[in-house]
Amino acid sequence: MSSPQALEDRQEGDDPPGDLRSVLVTSVLNLEPLDEDLFRGRHYWVPITQRLFGGQIVGQALVAAAKSVTEDFHVHSLHCYFVRAGDPKVPVLYQVERTRTGASFSVRSVKAVQHGRPIFILQASFQQIQPSPLQHQFSMPAVPPPEELFDHRTPIDQYLRDPNLYKKYQVGLNRTAAQEVPIEIKVINPPTLSQLQRQEPKQMFWVRAQGYIGEGDMKMHCCVAAYISDYAFLGTALLPDQWQHEVLSVTSLDHSMWFHTPFQADHWMLYECESPWAGGSRGLVHGRLWRRDGVLAVTCVQEGVIRVKPQKSESKL
Repeated sequence: MSSPQALEDRQEGDDPPGDLRSVLVTSVLNLEPLDEDLFRGRHYWVPITQRLFGGQIVGQALVAAAKSVTEDFHVHSLHCYFVRAGDPKVPVLYQVERTRTGASFSVRSVKAVQHGRPIFILQASFQQIQPSPLQHQFSMPAVPPPEELFDHRTPIDQYLRDPNLYKKYQVGLNRTAAQEVPIEIKVINPPTLSQLQRQEPKQMFWVRAQGYIGEGDMKMHCCVAAYISDYAFLGTALLPDQWQHEVLSVTSLDHSMWFHTPFQADHWMLYECESPWAGGSRGLVHGRLWRRDGVLAVTCVQEGVIRVKPQKSESKL
């Protein structure tokens, strides 16, 4: 993995040396072909839950689907379900079904299999680029540029230095700081320790792939964005109450994405996340990935299971 300083020094759009090539391209999303429309994917980063990272499965499945369409077709949407927990000890097999191949749109279905059983299913729709006079979008939020912000580990270090922080929270924060995720994150307005007790179910952060991808393959940028989109996404639904309850598990149920316009996932993008609803042991989150020039590139929606254990006494930080 490239050093953070070397990556920070690079300028967006420059061609860095080969050793800065993103591990997301060289390893995580580099599937092994086994037969026609059959691929094997291996694991790079496994969360502390010891379950496969959902973004990895979505990204790898989209890579498999993209290999079955011609270069002039690009993904515009995907919808998927996580049906079983992934086993980090064995690879994942991806079986592609060419559901429909049309003149303007093509649909591909992908089934991810471990131990002979499906753990994940995806449907992706691809479209030939077609110009349209009908265009509009929301406005991107006004936020500080990433160059003015600290790495996401900086506020974690500040929390850990606070003498009022309970030891049980120190464990979780230390684990978060130690995670070697192949993406870079800079949080907008990170909360203070006292603000962590109750937050709105909203967060924003700048994000980009660690390393260099380049301009060549738009399909790969979409696959990397699929990987990025699942990181810290469902956690948005936990923000109002995460300190009042012991979180037992957080698991994705489904994930949908719509790709609106070309972008580069190794350039800084603003990820705007919000959770409009939580209940019934589930949480719903919406997300938007904005290019730096204010263009809306990707929209995401996810629902997941959130199981918590009510605290017997009121939490104090």
